[in-house]
Amino acid sequence: MARVFWLTLFASAWLWAQAPAPAPQEQEPPEEDTALTGVKEYAFNPLQAEKELKIGNFYAKKSSWKAATMRFREAVRWNPGLAEAWLRLGECLERSKDKKGAREAFAKYLEIEPEAKNAAEIKKRMGS
Repeated sequence: MARVFWLTLFASAWLWAQAPAPAPQEQEPPEEDTALTGVKEYAFNPLQAEKELKIGNFYAKKSSWKAATMRFREAVRWNPGLAEAWLRLGECLERSKDKKGAREAFAKYLEIEPEAKNAAEIKKRMGS
């Protein structure tokens, strides 16, 4: 009887050692980790907006309209009241043949700066 007990114990231990180990499961990142979700939250940050505006102007001088447009969009997300960024965004969208987007950006510019020196010119560009 003892022999059967030890034989059964030995066989079960051997079978347990031969079983494949379960694969480790990947853990999901915590929900507050926005770097992995790709969602960026914007808060009023005039310094960041000015930085994006300068970089956008650099790209615009190089006639890289897509890159400049992206930077000007970032600038107005950081500071929606930055009139120059709206104006530059409208100009880039106009050069990229996005008439609707350009009109919206120019309208926002005129909303912020209704007495701007170039207001008449911008209104004319919006009408075309």
